[in-house]
Amino acid sequence: MADKFFLEVVTPQKAIVSEDIKSISAPGSEGEFCALKGHTTFLTSLKVGAIRYVDASGNECLLFANGGFAEVLPDKVTILAESAERREDINLNRAKEAQARAERRLSEKAADTDIVRAQAALQRALFRIKVAGTH
Repeated sequence: MADKFFLEVVTPQKAIVSEDIKSISAPGSEGEFCALKGHTTFLTSLKVGAIRYVDASGNECLLFANGGFAEVLPDKVTILAESAERREDINLNRAKEAQARAERRLSEKAADTDIVRAQAALQRALFRIKVAGTH
């Protein structure tokens, strides 16, 4: 089909997605972007968030992405993510435990707490929970 293009999502550990898709939206550092086949070429860094794409069969798919970079070409999107998980691979209990740990660190306000790191952990946990709970 002429309306499809290729998506590849890769982490340092493994390939997460490698398939034809119809559309994609992702959390670019300058704001969310959407792309279809034939999109103008660009490169952007990614924020922590959800990547949504419509696969070749028309099914909406969701991924959690922990930052990285995206290269959009007219016939391919490549995402190099620090880490990424498909919605069905997210361990919801583990994400909720991470949320509780991060919230506890932030509320305790201990002198040795790295606030920026705790806030980043909380943000990752909340996005993982959101992606896992989206139907």
